[in-house]
Amino acid sequence: MLTIELKDLKPAQKQNWLQHAIAPRPIAFASTVDAKGNVNLSPFSFFNMFSSHPPVLIFSPARRVRDNTTKHTLQNILEIPEVVVNICDYDMLQQVSLSSCEFSKGTDEFLKAGFNKEAALHIKPPMVKEAKVKLECKVLEVKSLGKEGGAGQLVIAEIICMHVAESILTEDGSMIDQRKLHHIARMGGDWYSVINESGLLRVPKPNLQLGIGVDALPESIRRSNILTGNNLGMLGNVHEEPVVDATFEDDRLKNIIQYYSISPDEMEAELHIYAKELLDAGKLYEAWQVLLASDI
Repeated sequence: MLTIELKDLKPAQKQNWLQHAIAPRPIAFASTVDAKGNVNLSPFSFFNMFSSHPPVLIFSPARRVRDNTTKHTLQNILEIPEVVVNICDYDMLQQVSLSSCEFSKGTDEFLKAGFNKEAALHIKPPMVKEAKVKLECKVLEVKSLGKEGGAGQLVIAEIICMHVAESILTEDGSMIDQRKLHHIARMGGDWYSVINESGLLRVPKPNLQLGIGVDALPESIRRSNILTGNNLGMLGNVHEEPVVDATFEDDRLKNIIQYYSISPDEMEAELHIYAKELLDAGKLYEAWQVLLASDI
């Protein structure tokens, strides 16, 4: 494995290595205004949510690496501490990228990128009409991480109001349907990613009941050369150790037991291969029943 000591790299090299490694990153499409009312619109991928009560997000219009100048977004926020963070989706990708050009101070990126302004309810900066989620924010603090090129300038902002398009809600309108909002995220260099249904994974969260853990799995399962770390994580996320279900029937399982029962090692391998296929298909109960068959 290649080891990289960041202290030995130039700022641009550090940025490239880190942006390729720490990804995908959500994009804060930030609209701000200066004291004269000039509007700015820029995307920032050093961004995330850091608190829900109070609702707080942070993004960083870092100092430019090449010449150590500050972004117009930061300058505006220091004058008018308000910002709309518009959430980017695939329908906006190319326009968002265009807006990241280093236009001169006072240029309206809404016009340059072809977006329409929509008045916010509580703050001065306008929202991006085309965005499906818009967060009106009051800036609580700007924390500088340094004065050299590449230094982050953390904008800590409280979300006071959000607007969500009905088109991305669940059928009952109670929440955002994750399958309908196709987020885009920043990778390294020219690379982006898009989150759509084909790339979504549903993983049960062990919030209320503790999983038994990988360490509680039988040794033959834990030391398997066939089951992957993801497979073991699924098996260890049950709340109590499963037991054989006498009503469980499976033709392939019967065949494995019939043909390999005289060779326990071969039977175990075949059971693990079958269990892996079931786990990869999200069939946790069935996989456990297959694995337990070796003890019958």
